[in-house]
Amino acid sequence: MDYFIIEEDRSAGYTGFVDASHKWGLPGILNCPACKATWSGGANAYPSVDLMPVTALADFEKPRPEPIEEYERLCELVRPLLPPGAQLEPGAAFGPLVGVAQGRFGQFVMNYSDLLLVQREALEKLQAGGSRGLKGCPTLLRFRQRNSPELLELELLPVGRLHPDCLPHDRKPACLRCGRRGHALPDDLLLDDSTAPGHLDVFRLEDFPTVIVCTERFVDACQRLGLDGVVFQPLEARAAGLTETSRRRR
Repeated sequence: MDYFIIEEDRSAGYTGFVDASHKWGLPGILNCPACKATWSGGANAYPSVDLMPVTALADFEKPRPEPIEEYERLCELVRPLLPPGAQLEPGAAFGPLVGVAQGRFGQFVMNYSDLLLVQREALEKLQAGGSRGLKGCPTLLRFRQRNSPELLELELLPVGRLHPDCLPHDRKPACLRCGRRGHALPDDLLLDDSTAPGHLDVFRLEDFPTVIVCTERFVDACQRLGLDGVVFQPLEARAAGLTETSRRRR
């Protein structure tokens, strides 16, 4: 199976722009007691998760850093509401996108590199064509125009991981207390093929959730249907346990 990274097609000539954020979110972490970092990831978003059953909703409405004990307390309130396969991180978002939108949109919209929106008609065509695991969630966007499209947000689960060969050899391990990674996203990405899901055609990377990956099957469906707004960059995949050194020895 071949894989691709999904990115915004800035050459398509669309003027559409979305200015929005999710209704709720976890706080960031303030001065982790182990690594001393104050940070927030925030790429993982679960628009299908309704936090209305949770008490003290105000705790999820304002972005801010909190001591890790408070962050962990709020995680436990949210965890029972998550879809299977979801993972939490500081700044993780929940509920629909709320905001404004205007302009002319393609079938896919990626004003934010870690969010993938799609027009309802395009999603229905993909689902009817057999694309796997596509879950479109309603948004609460106010359009400043007539004849506005219905944009849905794809809920993307974090499942794939990068292969060790593309990561710095001298990288620090993730913090055992807060989970913060000790290195940035590499310039040249390599997917660990053993971590790619067999039931999803679009997903996030578990270790770098800002990266959205899709299968060759999804690319073929989009091209066959003439869906636009995004481009697909090839992503090399390598089998688990097969490193560059072992490849040279074969």
